[in-house]
Amino acid sequence: MSGVYQLIGAEASYYTGKVRAYLRYKGIPFEEVLSTRAVYKTVILPRTGVSFIPVLVSPDDVVVQDTSEILDFLEARFPEPPVYPPTPLQRLVAYLFELYADEWLVLPAMHYRWNFPEDNWEFVLLEFGGSLHPELPREGQRAAGEKAVKPFNGALPFLGVTERTRAAVEAWTLELWAQLGAHFAHHPFLLGTRPSLGDFALLGPLYAHLYRDPYPGRLLRERAPAVAAWVERMNAPRPRSGAFLPDDVVPDTLLPILRRMFAEQLPVLIDTAERTAAYTAEHPGGEIPRVIGFHEFRLGDVTEQRAVFPYAVWMFQRALDCYQSLVGADRARADAFLDACGGRAAMQYHVPRRVRRAHNRLVPA
Repeated sequence: MSGVYQLIGAEASYYTGKVRAYLRYKGIPFEEVLSTRAVYKTVILPRTGVSFIPVLVSPDDVVVQDTSEILDFLEARFPEPPVYPPTPLQRLVAYLFELYADEWLVLPAMHYRWNFPEDNWEFVLLEFGGSLHPELPREGQRAAGEKAVKPFNGALPFLGVTERTRAAVEAWTLELWAQLGAHFAHHPFLLGTRPSLGDFALLGPLYAHLYRDPYPGRLLRERAPAVAAWVERMNAPRPRSGAFLPDDVVPDTLLPILRRMFAEQLPVLIDTAERTAAYTAEHPGGEIPRVIGFHEFRLGDVTEQRAVFPYAVWMFQRALDCYQSLVGADRARADAFLDACGGRAAMQYHVPRRVRRAHNRLVPA
């Protein structure tokens, strides 16, 4: 579809960076529209029914909200060069990294943004206030920012980011950066010299929160310069287009990351699916709330409570469907790979009650 697309979002937004980098990489003509208070009132809320960014508006006036649906929508219109790998194992790994980045890396992203106010506070207030009210002077933007950040600042306990888990989150983040750094020392992107769906998802937390915010940005450049360099490659005005690794190869350097994902995130996803199924059985026919109680999770050697987020089931289904559609030799190869990172049993799970997105809200399928 020719014409100029609109990307409504903000630099400080976790998910806007995922779509922005994709549009640049694909060479899709677009203009970025700041998500001001006026834009929320006149476009975002009336056109999507929800107050989330980013939002994509196509030249033929199709409005898409949710980054996974945005990339699916654009990939169908602009299939070359593909960012969803055409080979089965690489495609599965790309979906797993999307799931990990979108739904689990929010823990370190939110911790490092909100738990270091002495370094981040002024920057974040002006980012939020300036995005909502660019017309105001600096003090007005700061006041608007103080009001806007309250829901985000108070979300940490719902994610399971508490004093009890703080040290575990920080140790995990440094471990993840070291593992990614070891990988990017040999490969420009996750699966070769071309970015995949997994790269664009990973950019969300690593750019908006962990690269741009003052405290984690300094830490990232100091402790993981190869990861900082990857962020800069992903955000290049004209990112280079290479190729995925031949023969459906997945580098061994990604295995440690996936092992930890399967050990810590997948039990949470499976329990979320079970609790969501129970909720929909008790509340048939309606919209599923964003939070349905609390459950226990483990991070490193620490256990804590966090909210149950049913939306994660929809994201989990994407990866499960990718794996469970494989047959024959492709399935056997995927099983051998999953055995190496402890994930085969989790990926053979069948969601007891599937969910879907309808008018940007989660409902039973």
